[in-house]
Amino acid sequence: MTAPPILLSPMLKMVPAQPIDTSGLSNPLHMSDSKLTAINPHSMKVACSNCNLRELCMPLGLSEQELERIDDVVAIRRKVKRGATLFRNGEKFTSLFAIRTGFFKTSVVTDDGRDQVTGFQMAGEVMGLDGIVTDHHSCDAIALEDAEVCVMPFERIEELSREINSLQRHVHKIMSREIVRENGVILLLGSMRAEERLAAFLLNLAQRLHARGFSQSDLILRMTREEIGSYLGLKLETVSRTFSKFSEDKVLEVKQRHVRILNTEALRDIVNNKACL
Repeated sequence: MTAPPILLSPMLKMVPAQPIDTSGLSNPLHMSDSKLTAINPHSMKVACSNCNLRELCMPLGLSEQELERIDDVVAIRRKVKRGATLFRNGEKFTSLFAIRTGFFKTSVVTDDGRDQVTGFQMAGEVMGLDGIVTDHHSCDAIALEDAEVCVMPFERIEELSREINSLQRHVHKIMSREIVRENGVILLLGSMRAEERLAAFLLNLAQRLHARGFSQSDLILRMTREEIGSYLGLKLETVSRTFSKFSEDKVLEVKQRHVRILNTEALRDIVNNKACL
């Protein structure tokens, strides 16, 4: 069966990348060492209206007054040290978190005790939606590097959404995207070979980074091979072997966590079942 190019969103759906101005951030996906802590809201008040990543996590076309109201809701930022947990499975849900800098993974512990990765999130994406349905989080969110998030109390977001239609539509869009992503993961795990899964993962990661102003071909993987395998439903050995195969076929250049995509079209052909490795 011939698979469509990429079917998952946001994890594996390819959309046209619109570069975001990141000139105000020294490195939007990396922060200096810090403990998990809330920053003093008086000294570092969040201003969505001035944020370089606003176009990624906020609706377009907001008026100046609407932006000011959202600024009042998104009151604080929180730093999360690499390896620290932003929220845990079973923890009471109170807020959504917009990632300003850094990289996260979400995971759950399976019945047999394995740590199953359910997603990877980066700057400009919103986390915490899993807690809406039961008022408790259903997974762990762990920083893969030093990060910073904007804390958005959900009750305040709900109140404001009833008054600002575009914000309400944007929240619904984010929720819908999560549903599509989960359905896409099921399709990925059920119909794609190992090579197709890894190729789709790398293409999506490159597209998401490019939308944030980074190179489309040079990737620094914040996650381990084992974490990639957990997410894609592959064994560590299979992930490593597939990376080696892509490297031998001059599709990628791999140096530990640094991956350079040498042939984007070849990766797309793999996903479309046009190439057999």
